[in-house]
Amino acid sequence: MNHNTPLPQVPPASPRSVRRLPDVRRRVTTAAQLRVQGVAPAEANEQCRPGGPWQQILPGVYLLHPGPPTSEERLHAVLAYAGRDTSAPTGVPVQPGGGEPHRPVYEEAMITGLAALNLHGLASAPPLPSLEHIDVLVPRPRRLRSAGCAHVVRASTLPAPEQATGVPVAPVPRALADAVAQLTDAGVVRRLLSEAVRGGHCEPAAVVRELTEARLLSRPHVVDAVDSLIAEGRAITEERLYTMVREHGLPDPVWNVDLRLPGGPHLGGLDAYWPEHAVAVELDTRAPRQDEDALWSEYARKREHLERLGITVVYLTPRKLRDAMEQQAAVVRTALMASADRDPSAYVVVLPR
Repeated sequence: MNHNTPLPQVPPASPRSVRRLPDVRRRVTTAAQLRVQGVAPAEANEQCRPGGPWQQILPGVYLLHPGPPTSEERLHAVLAYAGRDTSAPTGVPVQPGGGEPHRPVYEEAMITGLAALNLHGLASAPPLPSLEHIDVLVPRPRRLRSAGCAHVVRASTLPAPEQATGVPVAPVPRALADAVAQLTDAGVVRRLLSEAVRGGHCEPAAVVRELTEARLLSRPHVVDAVDSLIAEGRAITEERLYTMVREHGLPDPVWNVDLRLPGGPHLGGLDAYWPEHAVAVELDTRAPRQDEDALWSEYARKREHLERLGITVVYLTPRKLRDAMEQQAAVVRTALMASADRDPSAYVVVLPR
């Protein structure tokens, strides 16, 4: 073999061959991905001239057809603009037709706000085509500005993304906080929060935690919506507790009572109480605001006091009742059965709450 014979040159991919490649993120691609296909920046820009077959939808992000982008293409374009493509191959450009293009995996970016709520399936979130901007959550240190349809939202710590229709999205509580931060209509805020809880997407405590961290509870229309949310969330949790007792064959308790020592102090309210077993259930529906530690201390003091009197207290959270009702019923049943092996409790007065 003649080692002086020059190696054959692989021609760069033409715009036509790139367009024929299957599923380049729904025909949304970046300058970096085009370079991998052998398309130089100058050639890409030439294709984006007026009347050309491509368009630049965001800085460094191309739409490989001339028509308006679909909602899905806008979502992928925003992620391509804001995310870091950790799957990009290195080395020489691939040969046209030489195999599947790499499928980008974008990290450090996820859809949030109203677009994420829509993808999570909240009916009260506006349809994607009506959104002028799509919120995208990125780490705070990233040097990235909002541009075009991409509205950059920063977070000191990114939550673990969830997948909705194949797109990474912020969990519902975080998406709610990012949406509420831009909303001034009290009715819209109330409907979004209510649907998120009523639809089982999240618990009120998680929503309030995100709103607190976003410093949104100083806004009167948000506070009003949160108060309604907490009341509605508690009503939903109480209904789940009734369902648990009924469907899992537990004996009927007395509901929503106050306990007092005879002629003595008030011991606290309980959501359910079995006097003959000295077993109580209390729903932990605390809203985590700035006084969360103080509230928990109050819970702990009451529990300690009741247990010194021989009363077993079972705390149930809304999440446990929603996701593991059968397991929580078993916990209560075990406490009821164990009462026969305990010393009799102190006599207490049971009053309606």
